[in-house]
Amino acid sequence: MADAAWLETVVLPIAGALIAGGLIGFEREWRGRAAGFRTHILVSLASCLLMLAAMTQADWAFRALPNENIVTDPTRMAHGVLTGIGFLCAGVIFRERFSVHGLTTAASLWTTSAIGVMFGVGLWKLGLIAAGATLLVLAILRFLDARLPHVGVLDVTLRWTRGAAPEEKALRALLAENGLSPTRIGHVVSPDGQIHEQHVKARGPMPLKVDALSRVLADQAGLAGFSVMPRDD
Repeated sequence: MADAAWLETVVLPIAGALIAGGLIGFEREWRGRAAGFRTHILVSLASCLLMLAAMTQADWAFRALPNENIVTDPTRMAHGVLTGIGFLCAGVIFRERFSVHGLTTAASLWTTSAIGVMFGVGLWKLGLIAAGATLLVLAILRFLDARLPHVGVLDVTLRWTRGAAPEEKALRALLAENGLSPTRIGHVVSPDGQIHEQHVKARGPMPLKVDALSRVLADQAGLAGFSVMPRDD
């Protein structure tokens, strides 16, 4: 293969996949997500390499059986890549009580894989547009989303001493005073019966009154401990 052809068909696609994956991964790393800079680069690079290999199957070291015609289909490799990346995406999604975290990062990994595929098959313009659109959604639209009126979600865990846990009606009233509406309330009692935990998923208009709620909870008699964790995917 001539140097110019090698540059155009191998080096530049790999470089494009590395840059696109790195930019998207940097945004995730900056947000402190589990899958960050290196993970996104590797996902994009692997997708690109597999598609480059599929596009050059004529150079593979195998021999066809006598009187057999070999028909290559690179789209099968693309299907395999995008299906297989789902296992990696599942690794960054986790559930904490009533909340699910990591969905945005999983989606960014899947999108990065698709971008790597585009570079691998030589769709430069589409790959660049996709990389720019992904960064737009992850970075720029995040600031716009923060300024739009929307509902926030938080997880509240209350650890009451024995017999001090309030009824659900009283708990809902306490949260309503701070602009929160519970969507789920769960109960966990320690084996010795000394601690009664209430796990609450609540919604409210942004910005959430986390500080005010914490001050109110700190004054509750019989409350051995609590946590108030706003969701942020």
